[in-house]
Amino acid sequence: MARGERGVTPQSEDFSAWYNELVIKAELVERGPAKGTMIIRPYGYRIWEFIQSELDARIKETGHQNAYFPLFIPESYLRREAEHVEGFAPELAVVTHAGGKELEEPLVVRPTSETIIGEMMAKWISSYRDLPLLLNQWANIVRWELRPRMFLRTTEFLWQEGHTAHVDEDDAMRETMLALDFYTEVAQDVAAIPVVPGEKTPGERFAGAVRTYSLEAMMRDGRALQAGTSHYLGTNFAKAFDIQFTSEAGKLEFCHTTSWGMSTRMIGGVVMTHGDDKGLVLPPRIAPYQVVLVPIGRDADAERATAAARELAGRLRAAGQRPHVDERANLSPGFKFNDWEMRGVPVRLELGARELAAGTVVLALRLGEGKQTIPLETAPEQIARVLEDFQAFLFRRASEFRESMTRSVDSWAEFAEVVAVGWARAFHCGLPECEDEIKALTTATPRCIPLEGEPETGTCIRCDRPSAYGKRILFGRSY
Repeated sequence: MARGERGVTPQSEDFSAWYNELVIKAELVERGPAKGTMIIRPYGYRIWEFIQSELDARIKETGHQNAYFPLFIPESYLRREAEHVEGFAPELAVVTHAGGKELEEPLVVRPTSETIIGEMMAKWISSYRDLPLLLNQWANIVRWELRPRMFLRTTEFLWQEGHTAHVDEDDAMRETMLALDFYTEVAQDVAAIPVVPGEKTPGERFAGAVRTYSLEAMMRDGRALQAGTSHYLGTNFAKAFDIQFTSEAGKLEFCHTTSWGMSTRMIGGVVMTHGDDKGLVLPPRIAPYQVVLVPIGRDADAERATAAARELAGRLRAAGQRPHVDERANLSPGFKFNDWEMRGVPVRLELGARELAAGTVVLALRLGEGKQTIPLETAPEQIARVLEDFQAFLFRRASEFRESMTRSVDSWAEFAEVVAVGWARAFHCGLPECEDEIKALTTATPRCIPLEGEPETGTCIRCDRPSAYGKRILFGRSY
């Protein structure tokens, strides 16, 4: 497939170029004027709104409350948790001057909010009756990325971050896993992205966490994308910020805290999980338009086709679908077909004089072969089924692809071969220095210790020490 005027570089030729071109041409995003920033265009932002609303509903249904905390954080706050500030130091944006003069204390532009929220938790919590404290924030985040890529790694991005405080480890761990369940549901049921939930190795943990859990998704180039994370922070931040409560026994104790987040990188995940050489392929549940109607004809025929398309769109909307009538008179039907394929609309309907006379409409599916004719009268009911089937198909297709690109390996030569194109299940000793050596030699990292999977024992794929985890863990190159 050659790149046309509105086409993109084929995935097989250069996946990175394909992605960078597509997110711009499909009108998801535009590069911002400052290095590494992005402008999320309305079409892209609508996708985020669907992801956001699904996740926000789950957060609120389980008793969490939304709040908002400052963008600027005193530098001293970060320094109170040594591992945390060390982990984020290379990515921090720091304000040293404001109002025409140097600040007495520099302000860090929010890279994450454990510290500022920890300071407030210490003020708001005094008794076990105040617990659990379940907070969530929808916000923008700033991290100075050396190699930015739209949606995946940008200097500024959008996310939600949950922050909670609990009486003990058991309650905090239930919260940590609950958040992971939110993310799994949204990724799989809404974005049609199959994910592997699992725990990060010590070398891959969030800075300051006792345990970190993540969702790992495979993109169509075989690389992994971390789609969401949930952290059990133990009492590390509670001790740094003096978050204490009086227990039922009257004893002063430190809270156990958690934090968890999912960001706009999910949009990049949708693009790279489902897209093809023609452009985006959007799961119906997050598609800004689920159905695009293209009237066909000239003059009086065009007017009648447009009127019929509007009427049908109204019935589709009443049935709970998201239709759009393409009334751009200066463009040919062929151009419109290619345009909406590029933008990933799941279903296209074509309506002209012949269809009107027959009381039908022509349906084309984004990944379907050929077209089918359906009655206008029953179109809303039939399209509803088509959309549900397409949602399920995308998830099934992505799952099958991931399984075809994942192998269990027992030799270093096989490991290096597999992680060059996909994921390897392998035994690992758990030592950070061994992880570093594997990364240096293959660019692959341990993605997670899967929560599911049979217990197994063996020796490390690289150093022959005994496995530290009692099962195989996932390795792969990542974004």
